Amino acid sequence: MQPTLSLYNTLTRRKAPFQPLNAPFVGVYLCGPTVYSEAHVGNARGPVVFDVLTRYLRYLGYTVRYVRNITDVGHLEGDADEGEDKISKRAKAQKLEPMQVAEQYANLYQGHMEALGCLPPDITPRASGHIIEQIEMIQQIIDNGFGYEINGSVYFDVPAYNAAGRGYGKLSNRVVEELLAGSRDNLAGQDEKRSPLDFALWKRADERHLMRWASPWSDGFPGWHLECSAMSRKYLGAEFDIHGGGLDLMFPHHECEIAQSQACDHPTNEAQVWMHNNMITVNGQKMSKALGNFITMSQLFEGTNPTLSQAYSPMTVRFFLLQAHYRSTIDITDDALQAARKGYRKLMNGLRLLDKLALPQGTEQSADTAAADAELRKLSADCFTGINDDLNTARTIASLFNLLRKLNAYAANLATLAQVSTEALTEATATFRTLVQDVLGLQDEPRANVEDLLGLTLDFYKIAKQSATQAREEGNMEEATKHYGEIDRIRAALKDQGIVVKDTKAGVDWAYSEE
Repeated sequence: MQPTLSLYNTLTRRKAPFQPLNAPFVGVYLCGPTVYSEAHVGNARGPVVFDVLTRYLRYLGYTVRYVRNITDVGHLEGDADEGEDKISKRAKAQKLEPMQVAEQYANLYQGHMEALGCLPPDITPRASGHIIEQIEMIQQIIDNGFGYEINGSVYFDVPAYNAAGRGYGKLSNRVVEELLAGSRDNLAGQDEKRSPLDFALWKRADERHLMRWASPWSDGFPGWHLECSAMSRKYLGAEFDIHGGGLDLMFPHHECEIAQSQACDHPTNEAQVWMHNNMITVNGQKMSKALGNFITMSQLFEGTNPTLSQAYSPMTVRFFLLQAHYRSTIDITDDALQAARKGYRKLMNGLRLLDKLALPQGTEQSADTAAADAELRKLSADCFTGINDDLNTARTIASLFNLLRKLNAYAANLATLAQVSTEALTEATATFRTLVQDVLGLQDEPRANVEDLLGLTLDFYKIAKQSATQAREEGNMEEATKHYGEIDRIRAALKDQGIVVKDTKAGVDWAYSEE
């Protein structure tokens, strides 16, 4: 039996066995992008991590509803309550309608996530499509005494909420008094708020804002924090299983989400488990658009960023993101990406190996396979230990390499397969295939191109090899040398494509280069 899946809960600061609220159903919500520019590699980490989570939950037999939103209105500059809407600002600069900008970058983002092997969410709601739900939620908050209207804008009353014993700051482990002490000097220009900790639920639109809707308070737009509370409640209920996002969203975004949900007559923390993936650094420095050191997904796939020496395939990038535990930082460098490409190719070579693990005809199965079976089954079980321990994909990948090392040893000497039972071998190969492809989502992306390339090329290789052997046997070394030259050219051309030709006793074979 596989161990129970345990997850680290940011809210409780501890790991615990995952117990769905309404098994076998599981509700998962991930904060998606604000679509005003192209996503960078840091924006991809959460979707890749949560793709693995939803894949694994489904493998365990759960019925998962996975929601990942699109923010297309209300996210102001600096993540604050003042300033211009990020999408509107980009629209003005490009002389486009805001929704043109949002659609352009939403489509680009979704295309990049698909390239990375992320299965599409079950629901992808947009903030602009849920204005009614957000207005209704604001009215509930006001009616319950936790919101107030000033000059057409509506703010959440953090001191009133905290005085009611709800515990603002509990997710991020912050103390309200300390937050107040550190924020009073930053209240300039926001003095219509009663407290510097209050945040916008609805903002009256001024002449700068192109996107606006009618509401009981003004023509305006919803606050950034509100959309996720409204949309998760609509599609997953007042309380659901797992809410995720980047560590930078923990405060204030997720903290505010909990407050809004509790202020609507729901004494819940919105989600039972809060999961936060850590940040990505670039050559040891925090990656951000403000610092100008970010690497977009297109730059990664095309190799056009100045910090990169070459392009990297989507599956290489996915492997790179999964080779570290999601709660640890990960540093993106050219060397790290090259190492990730090597690791990814090793796993793909492993998948090709599985089909070749068959006992040669005429070989008699050993009568005592207990020791070999126990070793192989332990290697297989170890592959699940990491992923069950708070989705530790780094440990799972390391265990898969250990299992692959054993399978490679069997492949190098097929006669040794007589030492292990067919059942144990079948379980091991199923574990490897299932975890690599179905759970980690690592696919053999160049397979179609490789087959096209190899089909005719390997035929030429075999002909050249046969001709060289025949010429040598006939003593025609000049002719043999010519054919050996053809063989070397074919090998070199395939190596440039990341393919290594192997001459084996069974004939000509190939593998992905791991260099």
